[in-house]
Amino acid sequence: MKKELAKIYDFKAAEDKIYAAWLEKGYFHAEPDESRTPFTIVIPPPNITGQLHLGHALDGALQDILIRFKKMQGYNALWLPGCDHASISTEVKITEALAKEGLTKEQLGREAFLRRAWEWKEEYGGRILTQFKKLGCACDWARTRFTLDEGCSRAVREVFIRMYRDGKIYRGEKLINWCPHCRTTISDAEVEHSEKDGSFWHLRYEIENGGGFLDFATTRPETILGDTAIAVNPADPRYTALVGKSVNVPIIDRKIPIIADEYVDTEFGTGVVKITPAHDPNDYEVGLRHGLPVINVMNDDGTMNQNAGKYAGQTASACRSAIIEDFKGLGLFIKEEPIRHAVGVHERCGGVVEPLIRKQWFVAMEELAKPAIAAYTEKRLNIVPERFGKIYLNWLNNIRDWCVSRQLWWGHRIPAYYCAACGAVSVGEAAPEKCACGGSSFSQDEDVLDTWFSSALWPFSTLGWPERTPELKYFYPTSALVTGYDIIFFWVIRMVFSGLYNMGEVPFKDVFFHGIIRDAEGRKMSKSLGNGIDPIEVIDKYGADALRASLIAGASPGSDSRFKWEKVESARNFLNKLWNSARFILMFDTVGQAGADDKLLKIEDKWILSRANDLAREVTDNLNNYELGVSISAVVSFVRDEFCDWYIEMVKYRLYNDDDQSKPAALRTLKTVLVSALKLLHPFIPFITEEIFLSLQDEDESLLTSKWPVYDERLRFPKEAGSVDLIKAAVKNIRGVRLEMNVPPSKKIKVTVVSEKPEIRELFSSSEDFFKMLSNASELETAEIFTGNPKDYAVSVIPGASVYLPLSGLVDAAKELERLSRERDRLLSEIKRAEGKLGNKGFTDKAPRPLIEEELAKLEKYREMLAQVEKRIEALPG
Repeated sequence: MKKELAKIYDFKAAEDKIYAAWLEKGYFHAEPDESRTPFTIVIPPPNITGQLHLGHALDGALQDILIRFKKMQGYNALWLPGCDHASISTEVKITEALAKEGLTKEQLGREAFLRRAWEWKEEYGGRILTQFKKLGCACDWARTRFTLDEGCSRAVREVFIRMYRDGKIYRGEKLINWCPHCRTTISDAEVEHSEKDGSFWHLRYEIENGGGFLDFATTRPETILGDTAIAVNPADPRYTALVGKSVNVPIIDRKIPIIADEYVDTEFGTGVVKITPAHDPNDYEVGLRHGLPVINVMNDDGTMNQNAGKYAGQTASACRSAIIEDFKGLGLFIKEEPIRHAVGVHERCGGVVEPLIRKQWFVAMEELAKPAIAAYTEKRLNIVPERFGKIYLNWLNNIRDWCVSRQLWWGHRIPAYYCAACGAVSVGEAAPEKCACGGSSFSQDEDVLDTWFSSALWPFSTLGWPERTPELKYFYPTSALVTGYDIIFFWVIRMVFSGLYNMGEVPFKDVFFHGIIRDAEGRKMSKSLGNGIDPIEVIDKYGADALRASLIAGASPGSDSRFKWEKVESARNFLNKLWNSARFILMFDTVGQAGADDKLLKIEDKWILSRANDLAREVTDNLNNYELGVSISAVVSFVRDEFCDWYIEMVKYRLYNDDDQSKPAALRTLKTVLVSALKLLHPFIPFITEEIFLSLQDEDESLLTSKWPVYDERLRFPKEAGSVDLIKAAVKNIRGVRLEMNVPPSKKIKVTVVSEKPEIRELFSSSEDFFKMLSNASELETAEIFTGNPKDYAVSVIPGASVYLPLSGLVDAAKELERLSRERDRLLSEIKRAEGKLGNKGFTDKAPRPLIEEELAKLEKYREMLAQVEKRIEALPG
């Protein structure tokens, strides 16, 4: 039955309607089915505080492409969605809301604060998942999870308890990263190093017994109050005699030793370094080696504590200024040197991070890292692109214990209980009834776990672990993880060792890293620059398909890309072209297509069928290799250039001629190729392809339930494909000559194809109808030898033939000579390149024989074309 499409594609009406139909028919849902092969992706859970940004849109589009691709291939594909509770971000949101009411979280109390947080989560927490639906994401929404839901929370407690009992989690006093603004510890991975203006203050300490002075420099004079040594390099002859002596820290009158340690760089500054174990990670390690005292001089809010003496209560900045003034007064100040240096800041709030000594909970990483390293080196874990594998290994080989406790209320509260009588700690699902000391009163640890602790369990906790659910048995390990390279440390590595520790298997087989979306100038998008783009605004203006196509096109694994409005408009224009091609096909009565005789297929039909066949294999291979940008570019190029601009134009003369017996074959070919292209495009642009597909055929109720195109040897027509490529080359050359010579489009001209090869002459004669239409020719003549007067013709060369155009009166000989000279130069360059390649033993010894033969054939073709061009130049007058 003949169907119609509206003149203009209305994406606003279509997208909501189509998505609702997909949901109603349950296309996104997956159940364990042992008769089918699973393909599983768990979504990188966005924060409940978040709104969709371009990074989310790219991440979601890439995952959706893979899920749709695998569904169409017949896999039982599950894309499991969910959100992260985002401890710090959410707590900040709630605290800010309370501040507007004149309240602090302490005034509200923990239980009331948590109620407010859950209320906030219910009101705002799901909006980003709703926005993912606008993007077209094929998530199994019935399986939506939350890192603080009961199932995930049970998994977190189970893992913590198990790791504690295995000695993999411990509580100890160590140097940690402290955010004074958020009042909590943060992990190394959450510290960003930002270039900031600062100073080197050059100061001096007096050596004991009038032995002179030791000069040093520091960027943080306030930490002088915690100095417990001053260090030199043991190989530095300037200070060898001083090692073992002491200096005096004047402002607090503390005597500290001069120690020798290889950590000190003799070439930097004076080769003297003050050591503050409580406030610098390198100094902390030096302190451990030398058994130095550890003196913390800062409060949780970044002000100076009681160990700072007269400076107690001052901010770090005020203390710094006061100490410098005191050193000046004592004659121990040398100079201040402006510098630009890297300062550690919290990636969440941007506040300066302070290294502090605190008693915290840690995950012992050394033994956990080993299986994660082996998983990659033994190729059980595949990382795309491969270069990120080196980063993965480097981080694991240099890993430090992970501080997992956070001084927050919103999150997974640590399942540790302290005896009120003796302080003994007990870790379990609940407090014990009685302590070994006889005490029966217990208090739970006030801290919560790092958000990434629960996220690390996401691939298996979301499938029901610790229960051995049917979903866990069937869908784990998952198939692929798609995520940005910027969270390789935060999340990916932690998921790997958590999966191996708890499940005995890697959590996913492939890790596909994508880059970040930058603005048109290559800058990272940020609120401060005001260059952020709201994806929902793009969708409202251009539709989800245009946004998706613009983000994917040109993207390559692990590489950043730039957002440009021109790319969105280009994608929109392609969608319009696709829509119009379908409308054109539906203009014709399709009755009889199914019975079209294969014997009536013409060379142009076989050419496009062959190209569509090759394309199916090319796109499938690229998708399997996570080259999604290459895949969409290949299909778009095929549809826009070969199908629309060439094939449809080639068959128009048959479509408009009801007496042409090959018309049904042309119609069937049009439909067959377009349907195949729609299937290849569907993962990338799901909405418009579904709308066209449902109008074009009745066999399948959705592209999601249709079969993915596969390469078919029966559709391989190399001879016909080569023939049409030759005709295309002639047409392109004719169009190029006409354009260069400013021949008006209305001017039809006679075309003469001259070739010594009868098969080429026969090819052009048999294709006369569409060749004349494509080249705007009034007449086509084929000949073995050219008998005209060369000065009256422009000539173009194609492999095996020359094409003559009678342009007498429209072109002068000088211009034609200039054009032919350029063509000669191009051919000479190609010949030189091919000869150089074939003369290179590195190429001929190592390259596969077919590649060498291909290069030889090219060289022969270029030489033949050069001979024809030179022959034409010689024939020109003057």
